Amino acid sequence: MAPVIAGFDYQRVPVADGVSLNAAVAGAGTPIVLLHGFPQTHLMWRHVAADLAADHTVICPDLRGYGASDKPAETGAATYAKRTMAADIVALARRLGHERFALAGHDRGALVAVRAALDHPEKITHLASLDVLPTLDMWEVMHGTSAAVGFHLYLMAQPPGLPEQMIAAGADAFFGHFLDIWASDPQAIPAEVRAAYLDACRDAVPSIVADYRASAGIDVEHDQADRDAGNRLRMPVTVLQQDWGAALGFDAAALWSAWAPDLRHIPVSCGHFMAEEAPADITKALRDLLSR
Repeated sequence: MAPVIAGFDYQRVPVADGVSLNAAVAGAGTPIVLLHGFPQTHLMWRHVAADLAADHTVICPDLRGYGASDKPAETGAATYAKRTMAADIVALARRLGHERFALAGHDRGALVAVRAALDHPEKITHLASLDVLPTLDMWEVMHGTSAAVGFHLYLMAQPPGLPEQMIAAGADAFFGHFLDIWASDPQAIPAEVRAAYLDACRDAVPSIVADYRASAGIDVEHDQADRDAGNRLRMPVTVLQQDWGAALGFDAAALWSAWAPDLRHIPVSCGHFMAEEAPADITKALRDLLSR
């Protein structure tokens, strides 16, 4: 039996035609939705979510294409566009009775969260992004040999067929590679949680690749249109990030400031999986954000 977040109620919530999301829900009070990253599921929030549920309604879904949520076939660029995935989250919150809510995302989930905040600013009260750059900026800063750290971005950006075949042929090795090299504390992801992540990814190779493929195409187009139009994140924003900008030759805080006038950019001393490696720090930062 797959692990769950203790004390949370699990629901399947319809969010679009033929698409329902698996969501763990608990607590009472002002709502916050927590979106997971790659190669994880909603379980990455297990520590933070349990703490926040003491005084907030906490909603932890598996994103479209991940975990126990539905995985529609990629019929075009829009199927896994962050715009589509963001609309899923707005629909999820509405179905659960929340027209306005705070939103925090890690990695892929942060890209969905940013798109939700740009597309639905009247819905998102506060925004947190964990350890990622906006899609447009990410592609602009990656160059030369330093871009080798993002080899998976380029692999999954290729047309359908080859990347899915290559990854499916060694799925556990591929997804396990990131769990290994991105964690500064391997003990932060216990064996049963790691197994759940690998099981979920193994069953979702086409949709995960489609999510990444969208980020090399339609998501860039949407970000560029917002930049050109001067659209910004108008709600309070907190960005929690490893200090990898210096190593790769860019100023992450400056890049985020261009998108978020009301920004707090906080370096975090841990690995990529910060909600699992430093949950007390992440919870404090989210509580501080919600008080703004």
